[in-house]
Amino acid sequence: MSLFDENAPAPAPRRRRMSRASLAGLWAVSFSLIALLILTVVPTSFVIQRPGPVYDTLGSVAAGDGEQRPLISVSGAETFPTSGSLDLLTVEVLGNRERTPSWLELAAAWFDPARAVVPIDEIFPAGVTTEQRNDENAALMVDSQKEATAAALSELGYDVTSLVRVFQLADDSPAAGLLEPDDVIRSVDGESVATTAALRDAVNAAGGRPLTLEVDRAGERLSVEVTPKQMTVDGETRWVIGVTIAQDFDFPIDVTLQLDNVGGPSAGMMFALGIIDTLTPGELTGGERFAGTGTIDATGTVGPIGGIRQKLYGAKDAGAEWFLAPERNCNEVVGHIPDGLRVFSVADLDDALSVVETVSTGGDLDALPTCTAG
Repeated sequence: MSLFDENAPAPAPRRRRMSRASLAGLWAVSFSLIALLILTVVPTSFVIQRPGPVYDTLGSVAAGDGEQRPLISVSGAETFPTSGSLDLLTVEVLGNRERTPSWLELAAAWFDPARAVVPIDEIFPAGVTTEQRNDENAALMVDSQKEATAAALSELGYDVTSLVRVFQLADDSPAAGLLEPDDVIRSVDGESVATTAALRDAVNAAGGRPLTLEVDRAGERLSVEVTPKQMTVDGETRWVIGVTIAQDFDFPIDVTLQLDNVGGPSAGMMFALGIIDTLTPGELTGGERFAGTGTIDATGTVGPIGGIRQKLYGAKDAGAEWFLAPERNCNEVVGHIPDGLRVFSVADLDDALSVVETVSTGGDLDALPTCTAG
């Protein structure tokens, strides 16, 4: 009697049950893959700021035709050799309303001290296209170059004439058919106006009555009468003549600043320092490498800018040892200075010149203002 039937089918192997640990691991992997997909695909509402290109105002840049040209060139006055560097700094923005960074990119930027995660509305306001923002930044760059030139030439004793120029007219402007773009407004009711603020004050003080404007147009002096209208601007009700005006200047010499594809007003102070160094004997920097940032107006006042922390790291990466920061940005500087970079606080062009001259001549650096907590 046979105990085993060789022809009988083998019993099916018993299916092993997955252990709790293995099941938990499978769920963890699945969840991670889903989370990764979400972090990669789901749109965000932030952009990333990081250090951008650095340009030496005493050096050269590639022009539109690819040729290298001096960033600052002057005609009508003697220029002098320079040394060292006066670097202007930029900030790059990663992302826009058409394509925002992924959550993974934001997470990486969050832990990088050289980068900043910023709400998109701060950089790209609602209703403003990327093209419009670029156009606005280009206009700000042009204005900053004019203000910097005015500040530098005034510092050197040149006679600089301030002008108020019409940039464009609003669609429903009271000045339609009376004023044109590029008109220079010389006076209001016989009172000279040389700044945009003076023109606004004169218009608003009239309380809506007709105003007589003396205007230069293509070399011809004209007199036009404009009746302002009342509007609410930035929450404030005022009288306006419906034109966008720009501060302009009549310079005694020609100063050209060659810098394409860079926008905004924050290079003004470094432009002014570069112009002064170019137009004065000796070497302002003493061969040292300086970097800095800050707006400037025709009176030499230095104003705050955005992206100061990214610019600090941009300066360090470019090899600068000395950094000029606007006094009003000091609260953002303290605690965020890269090793090897010394930062000085400046409120105006005279402060900036004092820092550069003190460093270049080996003066008392401890006597210079710095950014402190407070």
